[in-house]
Amino acid sequence: MKHDTLNTLKKFKIGKKHAHFYSLPALGEALGIDISRLPVSLRIVLESVMRHCDGKKVTESHIRELAGWKPNSKRELEIPFVVARVVLQDFTGVPLLADLAAMRAVAQKMGKEAKSIEPLVPVDLVVDHSVMIDYFGTKNALDLNMKVEFARNKERYQFLKWGMQAFDTFGVVPPGFGIVHQINLEYLARGVHYDKKNDVYYPDSLVGTDSHTTMINGIGVVGWGVGGIEAEAGMLGQPVYFLTPDVVGVELTGELRGGVTATDLVLTITELLRKEKVVGKFVEFCGPGTAKLSVTDRATIGNMAPEYGATMGFFPVDQRTIEYFEGTGRTKDEVQALEAYFKAQQMFGVPNAADINYTKVVKLDLGSVVPSLAGPKRPQDRIEIGEVKKTFKKLFSKPIADNGFNQPAAKLSKGFTTATGKTLHNGDILIAGITSCTNTSNPSVMLAAGLLAKKAVKAGLKVPAHVKTSLAPGSRVVTEYLERAGLLPYLEQLGFDVAAYGCTTCIGNAGDLAADFNQAIIDNDLICAAVLSGNRNFEARIHPNLKANFLASPPLVVAYALAGNMMRDLMTEPVGDGKKGPVYLGDIWPSAKEVEKLMKFAMDPKVFRANYAKVEKKPGKLWQNIEGVNGDVYDWPSSTYIAEPPFFDDFTMQPKPMPAIRGARTLGIFGDSVTTDHISPAGSISEASPAGQWLLAHGVQKADFNSYGSRRGNHEIMMRGTFANVRIKNLMIPARPDGSRVEGGQTLLQPGGEQVSIYDAAMKYVADGVPSVVFGGEEYGTGSSRDWAAKGTQLLGVKAVIARSFERIHRSNLVGMGVLPLQFKGQDSAVSLGLTGAETFDVEGLENGIVPQQDVTLVIHRPDGSKQSIPVLLRIDTPIEVDYYQHGGILPFVLRQLIAA
Repeated sequence: MKHDTLNTLKKFKIGKKHAHFYSLPALGEALGIDISRLPVSLRIVLESVMRHCDGKKVTESHIRELAGWKPNSKRELEIPFVVARVVLQDFTGVPLLADLAAMRAVAQKMGKEAKSIEPLVPVDLVVDHSVMIDYFGTKNALDLNMKVEFARNKERYQFLKWGMQAFDTFGVVPPGFGIVHQINLEYLARGVHYDKKNDVYYPDSLVGTDSHTTMINGIGVVGWGVGGIEAEAGMLGQPVYFLTPDVVGVELTGELRGGVTATDLVLTITELLRKEKVVGKFVEFCGPGTAKLSVTDRATIGNMAPEYGATMGFFPVDQRTIEYFEGTGRTKDEVQALEAYFKAQQMFGVPNAADINYTKVVKLDLGSVVPSLAGPKRPQDRIEIGEVKKTFKKLFSKPIADNGFNQPAAKLSKGFTTATGKTLHNGDILIAGITSCTNTSNPSVMLAAGLLAKKAVKAGLKVPAHVKTSLAPGSRVVTEYLERAGLLPYLEQLGFDVAAYGCTTCIGNAGDLAADFNQAIIDNDLICAAVLSGNRNFEARIHPNLKANFLASPPLVVAYALAGNMMRDLMTEPVGDGKKGPVYLGDIWPSAKEVEKLMKFAMDPKVFRANYAKVEKKPGKLWQNIEGVNGDVYDWPSSTYIAEPPFFDDFTMQPKPMPAIRGARTLGIFGDSVTTDHISPAGSISEASPAGQWLLAHGVQKADFNSYGSRRGNHEIMMRGTFANVRIKNLMIPARPDGSRVEGGQTLLQPGGEQVSIYDAAMKYVADGVPSVVFGGEEYGTGSSRDWAAKGTQLLGVKAVIARSFERIHRSNLVGMGVLPLQFKGQDSAVSLGLTGAETFDVEGLENGIVPQQDVTLVIHRPDGSKQSIPVLLRIDTPIEVDYYQHGGILPFVLRQLIAA
C-alpha cells in the first residue's frame, strides 16, 4: 500500500460486498476543497496521483497542487500520472518492442538479469496497421489481403511472437480482429480495475502509441496518445509527466436533426475547437446535449481530439456508459463494479457546465449541425455538403499558398485518356473507403451506409469503374450486425466488400491505383480525389498521387462513390441515373427511424463475447503458423524489417554532457502545418528515395517494399525515410517561376548549394562533425503520434528544431530523443528573418544549466559575415524533461534507473 497521510483509503459497496478505494470526496474533506467542482477528467488523474503517492516520484505536494487546481492559473506544475495500462498498435509497437529488446541486451552485457527489463503495467498490442487493400470489390478480398499481409510481414510477426513469450505482461491481439481503438472500446477497456493484493478498486486509464487513443474517452476512460518513447517509460515504471492542463468545457445542447450523422457533428466540433485553440488542453463535454448522445457517438467525437488539437475529448461515465458495457458483453460483476465505483466517487453522470469550474466554456447547439465533409487537405477544413462543388472549383485554381491546387480553370472540365483508353477527369474519385477507427465503431453511421447502399441498388445505381471501393470495419462485430440486418449484400453489390479488419485507407494502406491511372495523373498533373470515413486527409497520406482527400460519413462515402466525381453537387444534382431516371441523394438517404429500427442488431453481448473469446483460443491458422524464436534476449536474425536499434550503442551509466550547438547547418526550412506524415511517412516507399535505394541494394524487389509503417522496426529504412514524404516542400529550394515548389525530401548542401536528398546532406554533415537544425512554422509536427518523426530526426544529426509552435506529442518526442525544441518569439519566423539555409547557427544560453521554458539565444551567422542574435523559447517544459534531455533522451534515462536498481 502507498503512503496515505491524508487518510483517503475508504470502503465502498459493490452489491453485497465491500472493497477499498481512494476516495476523492474524503480528500476534499481532508483538504477543505470542494472536489466536486473539479473537472471530472482531472479527478480521475487526481485519484491516480493519490493512489501512487510514495513520497518520491509522487508526493503529497503533487496531490495538494492538483486538488487545488484553478481554472485560469499559470501552468507551471507537472503532474506525475501513473496509468493503469498501455495500448499499442503494430506500426508503433514493433519499434517499441525493438527498443525493449535492445535494453535487455544492454542489461545482460552489464551483468544484470535480462528480465529486469519488464513492463510493470499490462501492455496490449493490436496488429491492425499492416493490412493493405491489394484486393477489393470481391467476396474473397478479405482472405486474399490477409494472406498477402502475412506473407509480407512474417518477420515482424515472428518478432511479436518472441515478445509475447519473452515478456510476462505483453499481450498481442493478432491480425484480422479489427482496429486497435475499437478493440480497446469493445474488449480491452475494463472501466475499473481491481488490485487483488491490496483489495483496491481504481479507474481505468492508459496511454496509447496512436494519436486516436482518445477514442476511449467516450466511455469515461482518461487516456491519450503518446509516442512510443513515452509509452516505454510508462511501461517501465515512469509516471507519464505532463503540464497541468487548462480544461475547456464543451456544453452541448439540443439534439441532431434528421439526416445529420455523428460524423457531421465531429467535423463541426473539430472546426469549432481548432478556432478555440485547444492544443495541449483537456476538453470535457457537458450539458444536456452530451447526456443524450450515444456512447458510440461520444467515442467518434473523442477519437478526433488530435484533429481539434486537444490532449483529450473526455465524456464522463453515466447510465449510457453502463448500457454500453452491458451491450458489449462485459461481465455482470464488471458492470456492477463500474457503476458502484463512479457513484462512490461522486463522478457518475454528465454534469452541466455550471456545475464545474472550467477554464472556459464553449457552446454548441446540436440542432445547428449540418451534413458536411472536410478537406481537401486538413480535417479541420469543414465544407457543408452543398458547398463542396463550389469549394473544389475555387481551390482548383487557387495558388498553393492559399491551400489551392494552382491549376488553370479550363482544365477542370477536360478529359484525359489513359494508356488503356480510359478517360480521367480532374475531381474524379479514385478511392472510396469506409474505414478508420473514427466511424467504424459507430453502428448508426455503418447501418446508414448499408441502408443507403440498399436503396441505391434497388434504384439501379452503380459505382463507376474508376472508383476503388473498400469496406474495412473496425471489428468483426460490424460485419456480423451488417449481415444480420440484411445490408451487407447491398454494400457488396456496390463494391464495398469486406476487404480487411484494420486501419487501411486512413494510414496510407489503401493499396495502389491502376498503373495507367497513376501515369495519367503524373503526366497531366491531375487533381483526383479520395473520399473516406477517416480522420486524416493530409497530403500524400491516402495515396501519393491523390492530392484532394475528403473525410465524410460512411453513407456519404457510398454516395460520393456512386457520383464518381467531386464536381457533382449532391444537394441539387442527381447522384446518378437509375432504372427510372435520375436518382437524388434525398431519394436514397435513410431516415433516423430506419437506422434506429436496426440498432438492435448492433449491441448483442453474446456476439461480442463469442468474437473476443477467439483472440486466445482461435486466432486463426495464419497466426498459429507463425513461429517465433524463444528466450529472454532477442538474437536479431538478419532482416530488412527488424534490426537492433542504435540508440544504446555508446551507452554508459554516466550520461555524457550534451554538446553545445555551434556552426550548425540547416537541413530544411518548412512552412506551417508540417505533419509527422511529412517528417516520417507511413505510406509507400518510392524506388528513387534513399530508403528505396537501400532496399534494392539489399535484394528487396519493388513489389516487396511494403510501407514505411511496416518497416519501422529497421532504423536504416526509417532514417532514410525522414523528411522523405513526396509532398514535403523545403523552402530552402527557390520557387519555380510559376510560384510552385519542388516537392520531396530535397535540400541544398552547404557550402555550395548543391541540391541533394535531405538524407545525403545529413550524412555528409554527420561525417564532417557538423550539427544540423530544422526550421518550421506553426503547428510543427501535427498529426499522428509518430515517434520515428523524432527518432529519425535525431539519427540524421539534427540537434534542434526551431518552429513557430509545436504539436504536443511531437514536441515531447523531440525532447525524449535529446533534440532541442526551440520556439520563435513574437512575430519572428524563418521567413521574417529572411533565412535561406546558407547561414550557420549557434544556440547560446544552456551552458550554465537548463530551466524549463527559459529563453535562449539563436545566433545567426549570414554568408556576408553579418551576425544577428534573437531570443527563442526553450520548449523543454518540465523538470523531468530537463533530466531526459541531459541524459540524451528518455530511453537512456530509464535504462540507467533500471540497471542501477
